[in-house]
Amino acid sequence: MKIGVLALQGAFAEHEKVLEQLGAECIELRQDRDLSEPYDALVLPGGESTVQGKLLRELGMFDTIKKQIEDGLPVLATCAGMILLASAIDGQIAGQPDSYFGTLPVRVRRNAYGRQLASFHAKADVAGIGAVPM
Repeated sequence: MKIGVLALQGAFAEHEKVLEQLGAECIELRQDRDLSEPYDALVLPGGESTVQGKLLRELGMFDTIKKQIEDGLPVLATCAGMILLASAIDGQIAGQPDSYFGTLPVRVRRNAYGRQLASFHAKADVAGIGAVPM
């Protein structure tokens, strides 16, 4: 089985590693011309959905991938990939260009905390220092 992995930004290498361990062949989808090579399924990895959507449009890949999904291509989507598929996104700015496929009938809420580094906080005990905020 050959899997197309969106490789514009995000955790595509980690997905490829696991898929290859499972016996799949992976093709990185980086440019419009990569979409002409046949593949049996698609992975939309985690990363930053706004960047991925913008690059998909700029590189001329958006419409082709959207059509493949609408035509039944199996898709695995994690994190940002899920946002790319969602038909509704909470907090979407009115008038913002449509950079999402909208092919999955779900509502998602994007990270409300800002950048990934600011997504959570915790304290951990470090020997000789004590509780350190992280």
